[in-house]
Amino acid sequence: MGHAIRSCILGIRIADELGLPAQQRSDLYYALLLKDSGCSSNSARLHQIMGSDDLQNKLEIKFEDWTRVSLSGARYLSRNVLPGAPWQQRLLRMARIALKQKRNNAELIGARCQRGAEIARKIGLSEAAAEAIHSLDEHWDGGGFAEGRRGDEISLLARIMNVSQTMEVFATRSGPQAAIRAVVERRGRWFDPKIVRAAQSLEQDHALWEALAAENSRQHVLALEPGIAVPATPQRIDDICQAFAEVIDAKSPYTFNHSTGVAAASAGIAEELGLAPETRVLVRRAALLHDIGKLGVSNTILEKPGKLTDAEWTLMKKHPAHTKRILQEISGFENLAYIAAAHHERLDGKGYPDGLKASQLTLPARIIAVADVFQALTEDRPYRAGLSPRVALGMIKEDADTRLDGECWYALKRWRQAVDSKTVDSKAVDSKTNAGTGKSVSPKAAARSAGA
Repeated sequence: MGHAIRSCILGIRIADELGLPAQQRSDLYYALLLKDSGCSSNSARLHQIMGSDDLQNKLEIKFEDWTRVSLSGARYLSRNVLPGAPWQQRLLRMARIALKQKRNNAELIGARCQRGAEIARKIGLSEAAAEAIHSLDEHWDGGGFAEGRRGDEISLLARIMNVSQTMEVFATRSGPQAAIRAVVERRGRWFDPKIVRAAQSLEQDHALWEALAAENSRQHVLALEPGIAVPATPQRIDDICQAFAEVIDAKSPYTFNHSTGVAAASAGIAEELGLAPETRVLVRRAALLHDIGKLGVSNTILEKPGKLTDAEWTLMKKHPAHTKRILQEISGFENLAYIAAAHHERLDGKGYPDGLKASQLTLPARIIAVADVFQALTEDRPYRAGLSPRVALGMIKEDADTRLDGECWYALKRWRQAVDSKTVDSKAVDSKTNAGTGKSVSPKAAARSAGA
């Protein structure tokens, strides 16, 4: 927690030393805060390659110079490759990883940086900020990814960001001297020597390191925000919610459209219930962001084909609390945070994380709870195939008025009937259109045209 915030504090301080003009400082500020927004896009693949906890892998790799063969790197692999498996199986997997290291790095880092740049553009950041995120892991000597750029071919902002994020992880673990030592050791290989010199000048800046370690570092970084800001129009907020829904859903192939699906179902229920336009907007935004806490859950849990252990289930049940904690930090999102975090609460008080009862659950919270169950039942999971909407509706009906809101269930049913009716009508029109041209349409083509 707080890595991007602390990296931003360091990056902006380096920008001060370099004398960056206002617009570049602004682009750097937002790029630093959003530099890791593409991280979820490679979580599943990293878990597949290593056979272990993607979150732990990502934490530990920050301290490794993965461009060189080292004893430390070998220890990293021994800790994180197929833990608990027979040693022969682990050695074989480690050998395969070593042989494919460059290809794996290109794939993983490329996915992260490309996705991060797309998110930046989607929420309206400048092209300079998006390009900095895209080039975050390029190295001064050309040994980085995703495109192997070198020297001044790499965005100046990206070069600053790479130094500041490396300083942050070492400073947080071992203090300022370790942070400076880490970037000096990689000077001329990973990092631009000019930026490293600027970083070295900060070693005795005690106010900087105190701000970095302070509990209110978030307030500190908000105070650093440049005067060049983007107005928070309703459309801009919608775009941000949609973009982060995509970040959330990228965490696992089993959830690739979960948040957007829950949002669509929630909006449909709210419309069927005749809620006011502003309430419908609130419900849709909360639905898009309801699972943001799952970014803190390992893919070893999210993609486990068998039953979760008690310890794994305890970790899984924390994700709504993480959602609430994250969203409460956003001014104006306090009510949205409560609604989003209540999606696993139940009328009988047997939900989680807080065991709220019917009297404590507002209608927007009940809507998202029903929509979330419906969407989850119709999606594939590691342990089962997705159910048809008809079967899912039947299963939810069994819990209507006892665990889930019956009025919301009935509104969901009406909305699904309307969706299905439109789909049938659309297919009928397509059939007539193709019949009129004398062309036949294969089932496969029909499925593609319907978005299957």
